[in-house]
Amino acid sequence: MIFNKDTAEKTAELLLQINAIKLNPKNPFTWASGWHSPIYCDNRLILSFPPIRNYIREEFSKYIEKQFGKPDVIAGVATGAIGIGILVAEYMGLPFVYVRPEPKKHGRQNQVEGFLQKGQNVVVVEDLISTGNSSLLAVEALKEAGAHVKGMVAIFTYGFDEAVTNFKNANVELHTLADYPHLLDLAVAKNYITEKELQTLQEWCKSPSTWNVN
Repeated sequence: MIFNKDTAEKTAELLLQINAIKLNPKNPFTWASGWHSPIYCDNRLILSFPPIRNYIREEFSKYIEKQFGKPDVIAGVATGAIGIGILVAEYMGLPFVYVRPEPKKHGRQNQVEGFLQKGQNVVVVEDLISTGNSSLLAVEALKEAGAHVKGMVAIFTYGFDEAVTNFKNANVELHTLADYPHLLDLAVAKNYITEKELQTLQEWCKSPSTWNVN
């Protein structure tokens, strides 16, 4: 679920302006998973643009308090959401922790880094949702550490059916600043892509794991 239509459109335009989202249907990208994709999203670029990172942190902060109430802790998912998560926690005056993909192999073997007490209410900050698997592993790690996870907010989601199913099955509430449909609408309206390229991008989202394999 997006925060609201206006926020979705503004966020999408900002991400396109700084090339945090790149659309290239003619020369697809290859993701780490091996998937071929006409879109690539790197929201870490947001941190290099103070006005945009401030907009993101303020929208996150206002929405978190409105939707979940003020939590005890903000948690960022490593590594992409650590920076923006810290900004949100600082803006809200809250403690911050981050969650590794897996426990460290040495030392205290932490997966959740920072001070977290059992029973504390946590809202998770994520930068990008694709299948949702890594994000939900972070939620599981927080729960195992004794946290009460109220929900998750993310900058952008592709809106894959697999992700929707995964979040539903995990009973985790997800809200995003922007999503794929609003991005495409804006990209056409602002002439980032043509109507023909729009069709390609829409087809990809229906079956991203098998698109353009041959």
